[in-house]
Amino acid sequence: MSKRQIVLDTETTGLTPAEGHRVIEIGCMELVNRRLTGRDFHRFLNPDRDIDEGAERVHGISRAFLADKPRFTDVVDEFLEFIRGSELVIHNAPFDIGFLDHELRLMRHPQPAIEQHARILDTLTLARDMHPGQRNSLDALCKRYEVDASGRDVHGALIDADLLARVYLAMTGGQTALFQDEKNEEDNASEAEVGGFQRDKDLELVVTCASAEEVAEHEAMLERMRESGKCLWSSLEPKVH
Repeated sequence: MSKRQIVLDTETTGLTPAEGHRVIEIGCMELVNRRLTGRDFHRFLNPDRDIDEGAERVHGISRAFLADKPRFTDVVDEFLEFIRGSELVIHNAPFDIGFLDHELRLMRHPQPAIEQHARILDTLTLARDMHPGQRNSLDALCKRYEVDASGRDVHGALIDADLLARVYLAMTGGQTALFQDEKNEEDNASEAEVGGFQRDKDLELVVTCASAEEVAEHEAMLERMRESGKCLWSSLEPKVH
C-alpha cells in the first residue's frame, strides 16, 4: 500500500494566533513511498491585517504584495483535499497546526482541526530524539545532512517545505529515494547479466574482513555514537583476520 506524505510549511503575519495573527503563505510538497512526486500546493493569502516588522524581515512578504491574493476561505477546500488522508511532515508542527486550526475556527469550518483531515509528524521532535542537546532548526539540519540551502535568501513556505522534504529523507534513511526510478532501471538492466556473467551462477564473492587496526577505529567511532544515543551496531561482533 502506498504511503502518502505531505511536507508542509507556512508563513504568518506574526508569532501567535492568540494575538490575531494570520497565515499568509502555505507550501506543500508531496511524497509517495519516500519519493518527491513533483506535486505541490502553494498559495499566498491576504490576511486582511498588517504584518509584524519582525515577521516581514524573516519571510520578506509585504501586505501590499498580498493585497490581491485570495483569502484562506477561498482556498480551504482545495487545501484540505490536497492533504486529506496523508501524513503531514512539519518542522515544529504545533506552530503551523496552531495557525491552520485558527484559520479553520475563524471561518467556522465543520471540521476545525487539521488532525481531523490528516495525521501529523513533527520533525523537530524527531530531530531532538536523534540529536539530543544539539541545534535542530531547519538551517542546522540542512548543514548536518548536507542539504543545499544556499539558494534561500529569506524564508518561504514552499522553499522550506522542499528543504524539509530532503532533510526528512536524509534523517530517516537517505535521499536515494528521490532517484528511485533511475536506480530501479539500472538495477533491472544489470539483474540478468553483469559484464557477461550470470550474477547468481558465475560470480564468486570475495569477502575481506577488517584488520585489528580497522576494528579498533570502528570501535572508537561506535563509542562516539553511543555517547549521543542508541547505537544499533553495538550488538554486532566484528570479525578479524
